[in-house]
Amino acid sequence: MLKLNVKNETSTLKKVVLGIANSNGPTPTPEEAYDPKSLEHILAGTYPLEQDMVAEMTAFEKVLKKYGVDVLRPRIIPNLNQIFTRDIGFVIDDCFIKSNILPDRAEEWNAIDYIIEQIDKSRFIIPPEEVHIEGGDVILWNEYIFVGCYYGEDYSSLNTARTNRAGVEFLKELFPHKNVIDCDLIKSMTDPRANALHLDCCFQPVGYDKAIVFKGGFRDQKSYNIIREIFGEENLFHISADDMYEMYSNIFSISPQVVVSERNFHKLNTWLESNGFIVEKVPYYEIGKQEGLLRCSTLPLVRES
Repeated sequence: MLKLNVKNETSTLKKVVLGIANSNGPTPTPEEAYDPKSLEHILAGTYPLEQDMVAEMTAFEKVLKKYGVDVLRPRIIPNLNQIFTRDIGFVIDDCFIKSNILPDRAEEWNAIDYIIEQIDKSRFIIPPEEVHIEGGDVILWNEYIFVGCYYGEDYSSLNTARTNRAGVEFLKELFPHKNVIDCDLIKSMTDPRANALHLDCCFQPVGYDKAIVFKGGFRDQKSYNIIREIFGEENLFHISADDMYEMYSNIFSISPQVVVSERNFHKLNTWLESNGFIVEKVPYYEIGKQEGLLRCSTLPLVRES
């Protein structure tokens, strides 16, 4: 039986599901795009090639294994994008919560059934149909659960709105001992610099007390103010709309000391190293064209307490 344990974003990682880019399928049509950045590259003819994405994920897997992480991969379903495992489920404490994802992506779930079978059924949670929530919107920080959401009246018409008010309330009821903080995010179907697809596109804790944040990613500034209060102004690395577009906050922590980052994030990587972090730099630019990066393509199952 698989004993789950994830309480924050940075404790030493022991077991993770890493997405897979093999047999990723043809380039989507503009009508099939889920987000404005993918749409931008589809229209420009610069959408990433499978061979490049496979190479990038292989580089990431190599770093994870270097640090002794047990890396699980989804079964390959032909012609299906299975890179972003963070969307399909997430772990809080010792519970695995299945995401209610976009209907067009439901098939991705079948590729990790062999992992789900190892989880105690009492710790496997399927939210009600009206609860919309994806793992990219759920950021754990010990007693805090930050939840990216969208409270606009046009929620149902936006593919980029992935977590609703019912999702926030569901987590509050499920984890009454936690402090659940809702973060109402900016959304756009046309401008990737004005679209925080998930919370991890504009906020990410690192180490023991630091965080990366894009203040402009929040529709309600009280969310940003809470983050600033918890982490302290001096511990925040502020990013711009252009940085969010490049996915600066979507890095991934293997431990409180070790961070995996895109090799071209020069100013962020310099800041991390100046604060004592070991930064493992990998190529992930092509995958980033789909408005997801390192955190998006991981589903942590076990971190040390």
